[in-house]
Amino acid sequence: MERRHFIKAAAAALPAAAAVAAADKVTIAVIGLNGRGAGLANSFVELGDVNIAHLCDIDERVLAKAGKMAAGWAGQKPALTSDLRRVLDDKSVDAVVIATPDHWHAPATILACAAGKDVYVEKPCSHNLREGRLMVEAARRTGKVVQHGTQYRSFPVHYAAAEAIKSGRIGRALMAKAWDVQLRDDIGRRPDGPVPAGVDYDTWTGPAEVLPFNENRFHYKWHWNWNYGTGDVGNDGVHQIDIARWMLGVEAPLKVAGSGRKVFFNDDQITPDTANITFDYGEKSIIFEMRIWAPYGMEDQENGVAIYGSEGVMHIGRWQTPAGRRYGYRIYDRRHKLVGEELVNPENWHSRNFIDCVRSRKSPNAEIAIGHTSSLHAHLANIVIRTGRNLSFDPRTETIAADPGASKMLGRKYRSHWSTPRG
Repeated sequence: MERRHFIKAAAAALPAAAAVAAADKVTIAVIGLNGRGAGLANSFVELGDVNIAHLCDIDERVLAKAGKMAAGWAGQKPALTSDLRRVLDDKSVDAVVIATPDHWHAPATILACAAGKDVYVEKPCSHNLREGRLMVEAARRTGKVVQHGTQYRSFPVHYAAAEAIKSGRIGRALMAKAWDVQLRDDIGRRPDGPVPAGVDYDTWTGPAEVLPFNENRFHYKWHWNWNYGTGDVGNDGVHQIDIARWMLGVEAPLKVAGSGRKVFFNDDQITPDTANITFDYGEKSIIFEMRIWAPYGMEDQENGVAIYGSEGVMHIGRWQTPAGRRYGYRIYDRRHKLVGEELVNPENWHSRNFIDCVRSRKSPNAEIAIGHTSSLHAHLANIVIRTGRNLSFDPRTETIAADPGASKMLGRKYRSHWSTPRG
């Protein structure tokens, strides 16, 4: 990759000043706090030059828990709200962090850009491909900084890996394999039921189709329902796909082939627990493999990437070492002898990069166009899985040729709601 990008990522590793005047802090709000949002809130507080003005969630129980968490933040007194519109109306807020379910990523980002806020949005950036394009257009139209939550884009060690590939350490890089092989839970089966007290289910549903409330379609488990989530292809797979295409130097695929289905879990999940997808770029290809019922991983890790070259292979991921879990890469020669490695203890690089870019107005490491291209891989894979058909894709127009049924799945049908994306 370009040297300036490596330098930018390395500079992001520098610690923030221990004490920053309130007037010099970037003011943010965090939207969606059940899990990832709470972790992100803590990561931004740790930077030292960030003020969290609002914590927003539609579940009063989650919001109360977040309030207790915030009570331990020195110098921070965020307001608690269940209405993101109050957050967007606050002129003091510079940026918002979006950690909602997938179906809210695009609506919240587009609304935030229109309200003059910069955005950090979790992966995948969109619920469907069309939404991702609308997000890119919103960022360009408003000039807002939009960072995608593929945090490996800010690891200096990954820029070093890209430099090693570019310099020929594994010969000509020809193809890559990305895998999401881990053990997830069987969520069982639950009947529909009443909406819990303190939950604004109408807002949680947003512009999606209204379904009866069900705990197995709500907190976190929404990942496994197409109305709200993108399965584990979009949830975790987009991380590995993003690294694979970055290292291989490819953008959107020309052809997507493969299959996926449920083969293990007998529960309420309707997204697949197993998938094998090939992305064809012409001269290069990426194979994505997913098994979320497997406790044994691949290549000594649950989720990872292998870049295959004419003279060797590079593995990128996380390894358990005597010093603890470390992230980075290992290079093996044609006899599979380890000939190089660089492993690091991760730091708060991605959040740091976002805040620095809010200040400087420079493009962040995982700018929304990068996030959209990586996320559209997950969306195309899911279309192949759901239709059972291989497809040809036009990266220029972002359309699927000669398959009207598959083309309809590039977007979605919305209900009438104040958050419905336009365009």
